[in-house]
Amino acid sequence: MLNAYPDSIGGELGEIIKLLQTPELERVFQSFYILPSIFNTDLDRGFSVIDYNLNEMYASIKDLKALKELNIALKFDMILNHASVLSKQFQDIIKNGENSIYKDFFINWNKFWDGYGEMTEGGYIQPNENYIKNMFFRKPGLPILNVRMPDGKEVPYWNTFYQEVKYNNVRTQELLNDMDIQYTTAEKLAEHINKALSEGKKPKEINFSKFQRNRDNAIEILESSREYLGQMDLNIKSPLVWEFYADTMKKLKEYGAEIVRLDAFAYAPKEPGEKNFLNEPGTWNLLGQIKELADQYGLTLLPEIHSRYEEKIHEKLAKKGYMTYDFFLPGLIIDALERNTKEYLVQWIKDIQENDIKVVNMLGCHDGIPLLDLKGLLSEDEINALIKTVVDRGGYVKDLHGAKNIYYQVNSTYFSALGEDEKKLLLARAIQIFMPGKPQIWYLDLLAGKNDYEAVKIAGAGGHKEINRTNLTLEQVQEGLKRDIVRQQLILLRFRNIFPAFGFDAELQVLEAEKHILKICWKKHGYQAVLEADLKNYSFNIKATDPKGAILEYDE
Repeated sequence: MLNAYPDSIGGELGEIIKLLQTPELERVFQSFYILPSIFNTDLDRGFSVIDYNLNEMYASIKDLKALKELNIALKFDMILNHASVLSKQFQDIIKNGENSIYKDFFINWNKFWDGYGEMTEGGYIQPNENYIKNMFFRKPGLPILNVRMPDGKEVPYWNTFYQEVKYNNVRTQELLNDMDIQYTTAEKLAEHINKALSEGKKPKEINFSKFQRNRDNAIEILESSREYLGQMDLNIKSPLVWEFYADTMKKLKEYGAEIVRLDAFAYAPKEPGEKNFLNEPGTWNLLGQIKELADQYGLTLLPEIHSRYEEKIHEKLAKKGYMTYDFFLPGLIIDALERNTKEYLVQWIKDIQENDIKVVNMLGCHDGIPLLDLKGLLSEDEINALIKTVVDRGGYVKDLHGAKNIYYQVNSTYFSALGEDEKKLLLARAIQIFMPGKPQIWYLDLLAGKNDYEAVKIAGAGGHKEINRTNLTLEQVQEGLKRDIVRQQLILLRFRNIFPAFGFDAELQVLEAEKHILKICWKKHGYQAVLEADLKNYSFNIKATDPKGAILEYDE
């Protein structure tokens, strides 16, 4: 499975299709996970969806038909927890307030917490400590965005992820029309206000100085025209939200989806006093209802969740019949290559087999490398050593609430995390394709992409993820295809894609060998493939046989 943004190569999906049509990529990929900026989105590189119409700058129905003609199955995101402030539903609330048919489409904070806390001077309910003490929030403070209604009333809405409130510069004539002041006064006041806004001040933080008598009027003008960006939490108890979910599922199927990745689903079910992440049984009830929708269209669900190994959430998902992401493998491979031992890789294979876990595995992806997910499988010291290794090689650790030890990602390209060692990258790819599951391939990994520090610098605060999201021209990729590390990966991926020994219905064995030798055998219908990987010198070989005994060998 290829994984990329629609604009990752050449600026639009059509250019990626051109690449997939080249002889070099023939029969390499069976499917394509296109990240959600393929839809009409505004923030978070696609994960703030305005609506699920195609983004006309990046993709067209013609592109999707071309992928179908290439026999490329599609995987798309469906974001369960939130939608953009710019969605028609939220904009209707801003326009019509309590008269909006969508007034309960999102979570009104005060309605949710009514009876569970005290109203503050700020106009929002502060939940009682016993209800909120164990709740997990993604950012400091309460997850609220105050929204101004048509009558001027401020209403707090639940906002787990990103938010931005923008105050527009005022114009001289705007102040003249709305205030009883002279022209020169309006001109100077506009300059004063706009300078303060450019410095990042909010209206009530502005020192109006000699314009103090105009303060209240000026603040009202600024507040009445303020604009928002953000991802607003959906109220899954609203029938209209379920109509929206059903319409979205139908649309994704019409686009040609076979797999639907459920993003941020674990935040969606909310109840006062619960932990606010993977609430039980609410989360499982939500997934069950979503599965009923998916089943109507023959879609496979892939719930996306980060959790510690010791929590066994991956096992719960498997027991309930869902595929899951193998967020453990990226760190396990780095650990195996750094400590020259197969110990934890073999243990993880046994876990997958014993619990019948169907996974999509990966090396890198659009997010970071998830190392803290390994808690309970690796020791604290081993995890810290992994984090230090990746950071020492130029990776970034994002703090959450100022604490590094509760955030699950280190941001780096996988190639840079491996010390930009081509032998290690090729061996990592060989191990990936022999591990249980469906291999997902991040486009930059395939091209041995290095950390993009310039992109992080340009993105500014919060731009750490851009280190592994470099947009490339088609010419850059075509040049990259000439590199040996890229060509060798393509050989491995093509083998994995077309050789019949692999699959969820195949037999997998870990063969006996020294601790630094990983030996994996796949069998199905008389076909057999064996990987022998040396975790000390990073060499490997693959031997494959068909039912007649014909031998195909690969030595890196």
